Amino acid sequence: MDALRIKIREFLLTWLQTYAPDNVETAYSGLVALWFATFAFVLHFVLHGYVLKRIGRSHSKDPRHWWQALYAQGLFTRIAFMLQGAVVQIQAGLWLDDTSFLRKTIETVVDLWLLIFGLLTLFSLLDAFQNLMRQRANLIQFPFHGVIQTIKLIASVLIVIVAVSVLMGESPLILLSGLGALSAVLMLIFKDPILGLVAGIQLSANNMLSVGDWLEMPKYGADGDVIEIALTTVKVQNWDKTITTIPTYALISDSFKNWRGMSEAGGRRIKRSILVNTNDIRFLTEADLNRLKKADLLGKYLTEKLAAIDRSNQDSKADMSSLINGRRLTNIGTLRGYLASYLSNHPRIKQDMTLMVRQLDPTSTGLPIQIYAFTNTTKWAEYEGIQSDIFDHVFAILPEFGLRAHQAPTGADVRAFADGIAQTELASKS
Repeated sequence: MDALRIKIREFLLTWLQTYAPDNVETAYSGLVALWFATFAFVLHFVLHGYVLKRIGRSHSKDPRHWWQALYAQGLFTRIAFMLQGAVVQIQAGLWLDDTSFLRKTIETVVDLWLLIFGLLTLFSLLDAFQNLMRQRANLIQFPFHGVIQTIKLIASVLIVIVAVSVLMGESPLILLSGLGALSAVLMLIFKDPILGLVAGIQLSANNMLSVGDWLEMPKYGADGDVIEIALTTVKVQNWDKTITTIPTYALISDSFKNWRGMSEAGGRRIKRSILVNTNDIRFLTEADLNRLKKADLLGKYLTEKLAAIDRSNQDSKADMSSLINGRRLTNIGTLRGYLASYLSNHPRIKQDMTLMVRQLDPTSTGLPIQIYAFTNTTKWAEYEGIQSDIFDHVFAILPEFGLRAHQAPTGADVRAFADGIAQTELASKS
């Protein structure tokens, strides 16, 4: 092969000596450059006009298939460009002398070409890998985007260093040794990526945040699902469908609430109080007890509670003729017992998690009776429906216990009060 190449080269030089004796080398270089351009054009037509189209048509169109994922990211196109550059460089080595200016120029340009498309090829591989991993249910929460951005950033910096060394004609090690003086500048320029990289590693290592988590961070106005964890930013889609962008390092330096535990537990907490008018709180009468015993959810509670109270009063020999002696049932306590029984039998309340009805400190607005329980769903709409149904029922059954919900006086209340005073005055005058 070398002998044939030498013979062809000598033939061309001899032929050019005849027609351009004063510019043989220049004419030869021009002829070789024309050959390179023609060969590169033909190779480009074959690769891009035929081979790549065949590759695209010959495999599955399913985006989850690894081959189709690679093709969709332009991997084979970029490999084809690298192959074209490599062929041109080989041709330059075959037809040009080592001392030829054209050869040095072509080798420098091709080296840069190969570096650029080599980097783009790596990007295509990483993007295809990311898309494939996102489609796996067990890996969808892993922050691949941030990791891949980090790899891209490191690869880009290395390629830039090598490209500059190629242009300078020096070893990359010499260029790297000179970067020490620029470290402060680089730290300033790449401050956010460096902080984001460190924060991303901490978030992943400590399993603090994943794609799909419900994140709440009032400082940044974020309250919704995490849709992307990148190198420098975390994107949160709020419940009103707006997008909030948070610096990744802010998740390490500031506090945030991750509702993942709620989702994994399968229950969402109800923690709401109803304010009861304290003026209505009293002991239950026999008539009240006979009426309330008819309630399915209260019959067992009242039977057991009354038996325990009777035993306690008999043991203490209390004089029950006075209301302040002994133990008695109150309407507010019976309400708490009923609500506890109601929640224990509710089909949408998770029974293996905390469930209680408790009395909080009384305030000027009434006595808070708080329901603390968990629904058996974490879906927002269903949760709100369950919670509303429960409190609809609570408000409706308050009169059965002789209780009323506390509320501030309204205009109608004031007018009714004024009308009552007026009627009283008229009656007294008449």
